[in-house]
Amino acid sequence: MSPGGGGPVTEARRSAPARRDSPRYLPISEHGLIGDLRSAALVGTNGTIDWYCCGRFDAPSVFASILDAERGGCFELAPDVPVRTKQFYFPDTNVLITRFFAEDGVGEVQDFMPVTDDGVEADRHRLIRRVVCVRGTLPFRAVVAPRFGYGAQQHTVRTDGGCPVFESPAFSLALTASVPVESDGRDVWSLFKLSEGETAVFALDRVGGPVEPRGCAVAEAEQLFDSTVRYWRQWLSKSRYRGRWREMVHRSALTLKLLTYAPTGAIVAAPTTSLPEQIGGERNWDYRYVWIRDAAFCAYAMLRLGFTDEARAFMGFLTDHVCVSRSAAGPLQIMYGVDGRKELPELEVPHLEGYLGSAPVRIGNSAVDQLQLDIYGALVDSIYLYDKWGEPISSAHWDTVCELVDWVCEHWDQPDEGVWETRGGRKNFLYSRLMCWVAIERAMRIARRRGLPADLARWGASRDRVYRRIMDRGWSAERKAFVQHEGSDVLDASVLMMPLSKFISPTDPKWLSTLDALGDELVSDSLVYRYDPQASPDGLRGEEGTFSICSFWYVEALTRAGRLDDARLAFEKMLTYANHLGLYAEEIGRTGEQNGNFPQAFTHLSLISAAFNLDKALG
Repeated sequence: MSPGGGGPVTEARRSAPARRDSPRYLPISEHGLIGDLRSAALVGTNGTIDWYCCGRFDAPSVFASILDAERGGCFELAPDVPVRTKQFYFPDTNVLITRFFAEDGVGEVQDFMPVTDDGVEADRHRLIRRVVCVRGTLPFRAVVAPRFGYGAQQHTVRTDGGCPVFESPAFSLALTASVPVESDGRDVWSLFKLSEGETAVFALDRVGGPVEPRGCAVAEAEQLFDSTVRYWRQWLSKSRYRGRWREMVHRSALTLKLLTYAPTGAIVAAPTTSLPEQIGGERNWDYRYVWIRDAAFCAYAMLRLGFTDEARAFMGFLTDHVCVSRSAAGPLQIMYGVDGRKELPELEVPHLEGYLGSAPVRIGNSAVDQLQLDIYGALVDSIYLYDKWGEPISSAHWDTVCELVDWVCEHWDQPDEGVWETRGGRKNFLYSRLMCWVAIERAMRIARRRGLPADLARWGASRDRVYRRIMDRGWSAERKAFVQHEGSDVLDASVLMMPLSKFISPTDPKWLSTLDALGDELVSDSLVYRYDPQASPDGLRGEEGTFSICSFWYVEALTRAGRLDDARLAFEKMLTYANHLGLYAEEIGRTGEQNGNFPQAFTHLSLISAAFNLDKALG
């Protein structure tokens, strides 16, 4: 099969070329992210796409070699000679460039996914890879080896108009290329040479129904590159941030936008599943869903930067899927699918070995059935901020807020699984109480500012009872600190939210004592552990690294306490733990490596908040 194309010199091979010697698994941090506001792909610094779920974040994977190097599937594209590499984003965009330096030349691969909402094209889900020889002459190798359905579905390759089409029971992918390609009926490959100034293009399209295979010539790919760059730059130009850390803040904003599912306004926690919190451990979870807590905080970060459209879209998701689906007699569900679905059964995928052998690989998430009372505070706070900085909420939204707050007033004192979704039994977590207080207090603010009807006397009495309960039972006289849950002396980084949520003065003596205790026990350099699982068993085996969101919470707590030198040092040290592109996974391991699902929305939104408030404090 040879779609053909002018310019490059090609070499045919009858069998798929073997992968050049390289690690079976790149470090998690050795990746960049591209996406089209519906799905996303991870591109390694070696030029390999080793994670891609086509069409939707939570769709079954097409490429998943990051979870199983042999059975997961991948899309390799790199020079067929020894190289050094450098990876970076085209400035102010989510267009990723991987540059290769070889003895005989310099080449680069430009990876992007066009963003479109135009009719049929919105269902195309196109992934484009442009190969450019910048200097000299270089041989390149491409291998397209999809493995549908998390590597469980068989597929075949047929030819349609000169294009290889990978057909599986679920859907089909068409590959168009400007250089000749070959196939063995399962995989497709190409070996070709480019000289200085020459370009080759590979485009992978989801096809079926009204979407037919379509070529992607070099000129068309250049136009799509330009339009994709223009889209991201126009979007980012709406940012109001002009502070000291513009590059990192804007990269975080671009990342949060990539984690948005445009058709519904949902924001996923991360685009990946089962990247381990500890290599070889069992703390491997599926984060490709909408946590109400995470998404609400994301809406806050977007509002801070001036991106009101994203906050409005999230409010639409809440209206269409969350608020209408709840029973007034029961608690909110903590997470949803990107399409608003409620059923997210957790399953293990035994045929995938997991990243570096870290099994099990999981799809779905059984935490969906947990009781996590803190989500009420995150949700109502996001509505309060949207009403304040975006646009006034509707009467229907207010009716929903009243129902939620009434429920919180009745149920705030229940034990729950808490913000960290522990699997070791329910407890009376301080953070859950704190965010129940936030839910009631923010609703009262909206009612007073807008003159909206509310049972303020009842709400105020409940709010005050929550406050007294936290101050009486959440404080440990022995530790001289607020603790994780009632009846314990365990410290927990989630209490860093106490001054951030305006529950307590950031200079209150009890809070400053708590801040010191956290600094002594949970902080390592600028890195912050969320808690000690040995002191507070969470129902899981193994250790974990420091949680990056907690590190940025710590920065913000120091800032509000007036310890600006310490805050700035901790913040700027945390920036050095980002990967080469400014991206963060969930955790930082003992040797500085990034662990957990990648990149994580929670981390990037907390970076934005810390930067915003530290900038303001520094003047």
